[in-house]
Amino acid sequence: MTPPRPRPLRAIQQIQIGRVASTESQARDTLARLASAGFEAIELNGFMTRPTPLLVRALTRVAGMPVGGGGRLDWPRLVAESGLSVIALHEDLGTIERDPAAVVARAVEFGTHNVVVTGMHRFDYGDEVAVGQLAQRLTAAGRTLTAAGIRLLYHNHTAEFRRLPSGGTAFTMLVEQTDPDDVAFELDCFWAATAGADPLALLDHLGERVRLLHITDRGSRIAGSTMTPIVKVDSVELGTGNMAIEAIIDRAASLHVEAIILETHKNWIDGSPLRSAEMSAEVLRRLLP
Repeated sequence: MTPPRPRPLRAIQQIQIGRVASTESQARDTLARLASAGFEAIELNGFMTRPTPLLVRALTRVAGMPVGGGGRLDWPRLVAESGLSVIALHEDLGTIERDPAAVVARAVEFGTHNVVVTGMHRFDYGDEVAVGQLAQRLTAAGRTLTAAGIRLLYHNHTAEFRRLPSGGTAFTMLVEQTDPDDVAFELDCFWAATAGADPLALLDHLGERVRLLHITDRGSRIAGSTMTPIVKVDSVELGTGNMAIEAIIDRAASLHVEAIILETHKNWIDGSPLRSAEMSAEVLRRLLP
């Protein structure tokens, strides 16, 4: 009899804790608090685990994703001490292409077999030729990593769901034109839903090519008075928005994804990324006991 596959790990993205992990003591306390909340793994960003250029910190802050000042910390040691595992490492495609051996070595150092490309900077996802070339680059990079025992995944935002002149989307092109043996996917449900796509339909389309899942809820939080009944939609804690969180997690688990990864950049309850993570962890513990 084939033993049952383990359930997905409860994980969190490092970007959520950037501003509360700038010093060693902060990082140690933050990781301990995440483990106590029920998280079992963390997904790291390459640029947050090494000295971060000032320009990168400025750009992420403007985008509402402050990375903090923890790039000089010993993340392999801190994560190991916390008891959390590293489910994946985010790296940009250019870095993977220029120095794949260094990327592989970094992944091995963290004990992960997943390296994730998180979209392209200043890239036109409405250009079918460019998207086709990107698919080729991803396959080539994925093949290089596969040979070293590392899996390449692609992570979406909203731009991949722009309608192309041919009628499809860049995301569909990337799925269809990358080699399934060398490129898998990390589906970000929040960004897909924000772009008007259906996360459940995307999970059905991807099947077991989706190996990791990013999740946060999507809804509104009232701050002060509002002149009209229209309020801004943003990320909110799991179970407090209007996304089909339970159905999404259930479908992803049926596809044997390795981890359900919480990620919010801002709009945290009480302005606290940790309090927000703890609230969402309650839902993850219930749905992934």
